[in-house]
Amino acid sequence: MLQFVTIDFPDISPVALSVGPLEIKWYGLAYAVGLVVGWLYVRRLLAAPSVRPPDHKSFPPDLATDLLLYAAIGVIVGGRLGNVLLYEPHYYWRHLEEILAVWRGGMAFHGGVIGTGLALLVLARMRNLSVMTLTDLCVAAAPIGVFLGRLANFANAELWGKLSTVPWAMVFPDAGPLPRHPSQIYEALSEGLLLFLVLQYAIYRRLLLKQPGAVTGIFLVGYGLARSICEFFREDTDPQIGLGLVTSGQMYSLPMILGGIALIAWSHYRRPAAVAS
Repeated sequence: MLQFVTIDFPDISPVALSVGPLEIKWYGLAYAVGLVVGWLYVRRLLAAPSVRPPDHKSFPPDLATDLLLYAAIGVIVGGRLGNVLLYEPHYYWRHLEEILAVWRGGMAFHGGVIGTGLALLVLARMRNLSVMTLTDLCVAAAPIGVFLGRLANFANAELWGKLSTVPWAMVFPDAGPLPRHPSQIYEALSEGLLLFLVLQYAIYRRLLLKQPGAVTGIFLVGYGLARSICEFFREDTDPQIGLGLVTSGQMYSLPMILGGIALIAWSHYRRPAAVAS
């Protein structure tokens, strides 16, 4: 018989910051800090002559501000609608008034990707810019937000993992008395930190910002693979979506992986001559 080692979940307040009557919860703080740090990182990329895209004169550092605004709208609107339509349509159909309650959590990453892509397409059309380069810049910073978002999931004791006997397994307050994988930490490290380091290598060592579409392709493949692997440790809250063959997260990640592979191949064959040489 398996012997479970129990580690109680740390007593973390759902409120990250409190200033008078104003309360900022972990999810909101993660989004705010992720967007601001991402904005600073994109400004740094646009100011670095060695890694800037080939048409860098069209991408001044102050473009990062517009990129922040449009990405924020895409992430929030797309992420929320993705959660409503992809993961919990039946619940929100019965509770329409809660669709706009984003401060309670409930954001789907795959929906955020679609929403951000559409927002960047609008920005590219308005500014007459390369949408692929805009997307490359945006996804270069995306793992920062993913990392912080997964830590917020952990602080909120949500999206926990499957039952486990590993020494670091935890008993989450709303998940029953048995210990589980802290899958939120696994996702923070793989989808966030590790993917950020991979993209850093692609940008600073391989200079792939000069090859529009390549960084976006690597991000899509990297996130899709990391999410699919972590799904083996995460409790699937929507088993009916994956039909018992794969989890819902794995099913939604497959198009990302395939699209990322296609985008990497496309960017390779269309790369500028100066990069090819």
